[in-house]
Amino acid sequence: MPSVHDLLAHQVATRPDALALEDVTGARLTYAQLSAAADEIAEVLNGKGIGPGDRVMIVSENCAAKVAALFAIWRLGAIAVPINARQTAAEIARVDAHAEPKAVFFTTQISPDAEKHSATAQKKVADIDTGTISGAYGTLSLHCPRGDSFPGDRDVAVLLYTTGTTGEPKGVMLTHANVRFGGKTSAELRGMHHNDLIYGVLPTTHVFGLCSVVVAAIHAGAPVRLVPRFVVADVFDALRDGITLFSAVPQMHALLMAHAKALGDTALGSKTLRYVSSGAAPLDPTWKREAEAFYGVAIQNGYGMTESTAGTAATRNQIGDPDTSVGPALPGIEIAIDEAVPGGEVLTRGPHVMKGYFRNPGETAKVLDDHGWLRTGDLGQIDAEGKLHILGRAKELIIHGGFNVFPPEVEAALNDHPGVVQAAVVGRSKDGDEEVLAFVQVPDGSVLTERELRDFVRDRLAGYKRPARYVLASHLPAAPTGKVLKHRLIETFADQLT
Repeated sequence: MPSVHDLLAHQVATRPDALALEDVTGARLTYAQLSAAADEIAEVLNGKGIGPGDRVMIVSENCAAKVAALFAIWRLGAIAVPINARQTAAEIARVDAHAEPKAVFFTTQISPDAEKHSATAQKKVADIDTGTISGAYGTLSLHCPRGDSFPGDRDVAVLLYTTGTTGEPKGVMLTHANVRFGGKTSAELRGMHHNDLIYGVLPTTHVFGLCSVVVAAIHAGAPVRLVPRFVVADVFDALRDGITLFSAVPQMHALLMAHAKALGDTALGSKTLRYVSSGAAPLDPTWKREAEAFYGVAIQNGYGMTESTAGTAATRNQIGDPDTSVGPALPGIEIAIDEAVPGGEVLTRGPHVMKGYFRNPGETAKVLDDHGWLRTGDLGQIDAEGKLHILGRAKELIIHGGFNVFPPEVEAALNDHPGVVQAAVVGRSKDGDEEVLAFVQVPDGSVLTERELRDFVRDRLAGYKRPARYVLASHLPAAPTGKVLKHRLIETFADQLT
């Protein structure tokens, strides 16, 4: 069975001395060095009894050591379980209890949070066998709790835990074929080549950063600069210093433009940036025009989810194109709309669809049918040109006064206001109906008021779509990718909604 590790082996065989990765520790690894680092980790893991079908958790932030560990795990036929070190101990413990990893790595050199979790775990986990692997690629800590392998899952490359809108973690099983397909498709879509320098700020614990950035880059032989966290000033400077490809979520783009505005800049001014993509949330026309003016290149939109290995559809537009769809289906992928679901649910089928949810056949059966169709839970339409338009999440559809309210439409109207960094809209049951709630992120020191926002959207939204309540805040609860966690908004700002 072809493995994701084969992609690295190919680069070692053809371009061993070419740069593969660099990170903020100063590590600069060629493909040969990355492979050697992976081999050293694999040797230690194998010595601890790790083999095909075993799960190995990696508690980490973006760094070269994390990527070396991934390829070590794949070389052994084991299954990687990447976890962002910024999660709480309780969140990590929940995944640990469900995945039952046989080993856990902590990238302690790059991440203070990983170091903290490592120290705690060594005190709490019984029968710990710890070791340290040092080298130019970084330092990793290892402990080995008990765990059973699952021979039937030996085609699985990675377990990615996602909470979705329910808050309950589910382990998405992506096979080696899934991950290879996702990397190849992403590389070809972006036209990645050896002379690129890709900025890797999206967490590699998330499918977007893992498949569409790192695996895609290794497939194409393009070097990646990995950074552990999104720090707007650092990203702004880096994008003006040799970066050619930048993939992000709309929240990151919004913060970068707000940072430039605070500096008195209207444009990024990069001489090398050639490709910018946005995912995880719909675009609105005004924002898209502003972002393209800022970057100086077209903003490519895309659609995907963890269960579909990130990519399902994507645009290939020229700068200035007013298209705000997520584009047509990517090559080899099918998309359909189930009109029986109010609003129309997006279905997809192809080599990008997950194997299922780990140890959860009930939830798997809810989203995967016998013909291979995946129910995405997203609402959408396909236009006459075959382009997909995402209207929102089925579970987030708000029915107010008998009318359907799609949160992305309300968010787009709010995001048009120059004083808004980003907006998130959810519904809340009230008196047998649902009211529209708007949570608006504004810059520190902002003087924007709720009344201004109400006046602003009056001519942009029909009465039933206008928010009943507004919450203005300098920060909204967000995932490590920057995506707003809508299921936490009402709880987080409960005191302002009473």
